[in-house]
Amino acid sequence: MSGKGSKRNESDPPAPFDQNPWPGQPGYQPLRPPRGSRNKPPAIPEPEPTAAEVVVPEAPAAEAVSAPQAFAEPEQGIEPELGPVAGALSSEHAAGDLHIPAGYRTIEGLPLGGGRSVGIAVSRFNGQVADGLLSSALAELERLGVRGDSVTIMPVPGAFELPLAAMALSKSRRYSCVIALGCVIRGETPHFEYVAGEAASGILLAGLETGVPVAFGVLTVDTVEQAESRLEKGAEAARSALEMADAFGRLRLTAGS
Repeated sequence: MSGKGSKRNESDPPAPFDQNPWPGQPGYQPLRPPRGSRNKPPAIPEPEPTAAEVVVPEAPAAEAVSAPQAFAEPEQGIEPELGPVAGALSSEHAAGDLHIPAGYRTIEGLPLGGGRSVGIAVSRFNGQVADGLLSSALAELERLGVRGDSVTIMPVPGAFELPLAAMALSKSRRYSCVIALGCVIRGETPHFEYVAGEAASGILLAGLETGVPVAFGVLTVDTVEQAESRLEKGAEAARSALEMADAFGRLRLTAGS
């Protein structure tokens, strides 16, 4: 190896760290990276484009959207096909027929009024509607064969007293069936819910405890106009009462045979 300060050849062995000349000293040579592909300088990443340089593709115009992609209107003359459940729920109230398979004993009553006595409990509250319900029920009873002298009418102050009157008529055992008539109209307070609910449960209880059919003919509506358009509920209650009375009579005959 050459002496201090002399130029070192590349073939000379490397000198210790403390013997290498410092920058500014004679014979100093800057360090060079070893040759080879493994020691290439790292690639400098390209700078990301600024917001001004970013090009956003324009959205297609509304006219360019094809017809199948938009919400197409149904074709004229073609109605959507309803499934079995949707078809069954299409009407709010439907008086459908019950089909019982052959080969089974059936006890079914008919709304027959011949020879039957009927008790009617009617509320005086909302008297105009109650009058219409009573007239509807009496006309239907007469049409079905119930004589006028076989009908007993018991007026009560309101719908809240209907269960007590229906219970008393049923316990007397003088009537084949009982009809409860009245009207409860919704107001601005929860009074409607209490009266309507207790009237319904009490009228049901009268029939359950006595075994005498008690028909529910009480309207629970929001307005007087709704009540006046439902006065035929009195006739429906009369038919239901006579039908249940006839069904109970047939049941007793069947049990005794």
